[in-house]
Amino acid sequence: MAIEMLCEFYPGAEGMVEASLIPILVDKLKIEVDDIKEYILDTLHFCMRLEQIQALIAGGMEVFTELLKHQSPVIRAKAARDIMDLSVPLDGKNKACECNSLVDLVKLLKDSDTDVRAKASGAIATITITTKGKYSALKADAIPPLVSLVGDPSSEVRLNTIKAITTLSEAPQARKELLKYVDRIEIKTNKDLEPTEAVRKAAEIAVKVITWKP
Repeated sequence: MAIEMLCEFYPGAEGMVEASLIPILVDKLKIEVDDIKEYILDTLHFCMRLEQIQALIAGGMEVFTELLKHQSPVIRAKAARDIMDLSVPLDGKNKACECNSLVDLVKLLKDSDTDVRAKASGAIATITITTKGKYSALKADAIPPLVSLVGDPSSEVRLNTIKAITTLSEAPQARKELLKYVDRIEIKTNKDLEPTEAVRKAAEIAVKVITWKP
């Protein structure tokens, strides 16, 4: 717990990275009790904002992906968030595809826990920036559950979902399917119907990408 609190601040996280402690924390995730797993996931989150390669080499993507199936919604959400962190570099996005992380992330879009849905949709939005990520998500049948979350009560879920839809719609195959739902997304550009400005702006971008014609 003390290490997790220390890593909330840049010097603490930097010290953990420089001491090459990330691989040790990744290994600890495999054996520790659930309460400690939560602290480790938070610590890794702070560290991976600075450095992702150590966690990738240590097998972090594989461990985080396995934790997406955990019975605790807190751990599922934190694991999805850490996958998002680890997927910032190209190597991370590619590793997520190799580990079939998107299959489990797409399943979590239907999770009853709001934070799980928010972090899962955020991770999908990050991974699907690449062509490989887009087609992996399409193979996992991501579009129907993403579209269903456009009207989610949580603004974070709506924002991340629309961002994921936008990155996916850059693929012709996805754009063709999303054209069926463009009216549902366009509603979110209306100030009277969508109170969150960031969501409205994201929806405007999504509609432009979906309706783009070469």
